[in-house]
Amino acid sequence: MRNGKLEDKENFTVAIFGSARIHKGSTIYQEIYNLAKMISEAGMDVVTGGGPGLMNAASEGHRAGRGEKMVKSIGLRIYLPFEEKEASHLDIKKEFSRFSSRLDSFMSYANVVVVAPGGIGTLLEFAYTWQLLQVKHISDVPVIMLGEMWFDFVKWIKKWPLKHGMLDTKDVELLFFAKDIHEAFSMIKRAHELYVKENVISMPKLHEMQGNEQSS
Repeated sequence: MRNGKLEDKENFTVAIFGSARIHKGSTIYQEIYNLAKMISEAGMDVVTGGGPGLMNAASEGHRAGRGEKMVKSIGLRIYLPFEEKEASHLDIKKEFSRFSSRLDSFMSYANVVVVAPGGIGTLLEFAYTWQLLQVKHISDVPVIMLGEMWFDFVKWIKKWPLKHGMLDTKDVELLFFAKDIHEAFSMIKRAHELYVKENVISMPKLHEMQGNEQSS
């Protein structure tokens, strides 16, 4: 998944997946705006689906936080039979006619994935990333599930697929959970720290760092 060199990838990059249907002024819109602003202030790029809703919140927040930093907001847009408004403040925009090639492009960019609340599109992006981690097609991309929606989701995972042997405990342990954007950003910073030191993000080390922080 990481064989192709991206000429426009220069910085540590955070992918943010989330709903296109969330409107400006809502609590979660502002939270994603603030998270992307912190990501930009830390000198990291952001990549989204380049559409409205939480994708736009991320691109707006990223632009607001950059100052003089050479960071970019990347939008990977998908052609849809209905017109979908383009996110504002995109520095790089790429168009795709197939979800499969778009998903692979996300994986080529992402050092960390944040899964915000969303619907079918967000579930597709999350499931694809999780599947690649499960089968070790990627091994160093932390997936951070942000918000209460995903806490309820993992309860369902444990009650049904896990309980009935359709996946393993180690598959669930591939995921990280953050109750709010501050926890999510702390995880992103720890992942970046590992990446800078070792040029790779060790999942066991990241879990250990998270556990140490929670117990302190």
